[in-house]
Amino acid sequence: MSRLASFRRLGMRKPTTPQVDHAALFAAAPSPCLVLDPDLMIVDVNGAYLRATGRTAENLIGQYIFDAFPDNPEDSNASGVTNLNASLQRVLAYREPDTMALQKYDIPLAGCPGAFEERWWSPINTPVLAPDGTLLWIIHRVEDMTEFVHSYGPQRTTARRSTRREAEMKAELYSRAQELQQLNEELRQAHATERQVALVLQEAMLRCPDLDLHPNIAVRYLPAVGTLNVCGDWYDVVDLPDGCFAVAVGDVVGHGLEAATSMGMLRSALSAAIRAMKEPAPALEVLGLYARSLEGALATTAIKAVIDTRRRRITYSSAGHPPPVLLHHLDGSCALLDQATDPPLGARPEHVTRPQAELPYTPGDTLVLYTDGLIERRDRDIDVGLALLTDALVRSGWLDPERLADTLLADLHVSSGASDDIALLVVRL
Repeated sequence: MSRLASFRRLGMRKPTTPQVDHAALFAAAPSPCLVLDPDLMIVDVNGAYLRATGRTAENLIGQYIFDAFPDNPEDSNASGVTNLNASLQRVLAYREPDTMALQKYDIPLAGCPGAFEERWWSPINTPVLAPDGTLLWIIHRVEDMTEFVHSYGPQRTTARRSTRREAEMKAELYSRAQELQQLNEELRQAHATERQVALVLQEAMLRCPDLDLHPNIAVRYLPAVGTLNVCGDWYDVVDLPDGCFAVAVGDVVGHGLEAATSMGMLRSALSAAIRAMKEPAPALEVLGLYARSLEGALATTAIKAVIDTRRRRITYSSAGHPPPVLLHHLDGSCALLDQATDPPLGARPEHVTRPQAELPYTPGDTLVLYTDGLIERRDRDIDVGLALLTDALVRSGWLDPERLADTLLADLHVSSGASDDIALLVVRL
């Protein structure tokens, strides 16, 4: 429940927040900062950055960053552009802050075309994300370390000795910075490998052999932005005898490997239970009992629906999960499957028989199951998100399941992921 919903429930007023002029804060920030768009074009710059580089806003805004700050052509060892570009590309790919090692990055000398000034920087590149996880901008913040590098070392004795010692110190500092850069790159490569392993693991756990037999079903899985590509959300499709098949989605609390491990065991248990029970409510009862013995499984939500293609009926039961939506293609109306909802797994101290409901469908109707990451946001009630989903479904329900799944994600602004995991299952009946 959002904070706003909590205040409403308690009959309290939402606390007021003083208005903050963020543009003025950015302009006055003491650290040099510039703002890049996803194409690495400079869209804003603060006063501290202009003073540090000797530029004006008119010189920089609208320029590609590496056109504004190219490598020094007189320095054969210049690596500033290469290193900064690699850092920015990591931010674009992973949408996480990236701290760089100390960099020697000479900049063009203002008012002297072709001349460069030796400069040393300590950069941090930070993504700015939209509520749906889309990267909007990158804040490039730097600290000018040039004076420190030049002054590092013992007190001068003779000019010649001082010059030699300063050169040695700078060379040593630069060498260590390069070593740190290499170590960071090795750590990033290891992290990338870990991400790939996690993604392969998630795909293996979500494998549905029966899904291949249903071209009329589309599924989507999006991990929460900034996670390891594994999560506690799942979907499942199971063929049953007598022209029936079952579909399900579920949501284990949390993210990461621990939630994914619980998810894998719960998904397998529910898949086995529906094959034995043939009905969703008894299958969820078995799952609830199993969840009590599984660490990290309590408070899991799940919805299980059985589609009888001969009788043209949907039978379903929910364990605290957001309601699936049935779009009637004949009149374009939507029905929520919310008549058999019970608390999440393990929420009751004692075992209670779970409810079950059914409703008819017409061939051509569309059933949509999803996890709460699709519709829930911290700054709005969940009913608003549910209304946005039904509106999007009414507008685009004529599309085939694959295109419809992508359209729903786009219309709810989560095509690139969101702050929570998302599982989506679209069934053309």
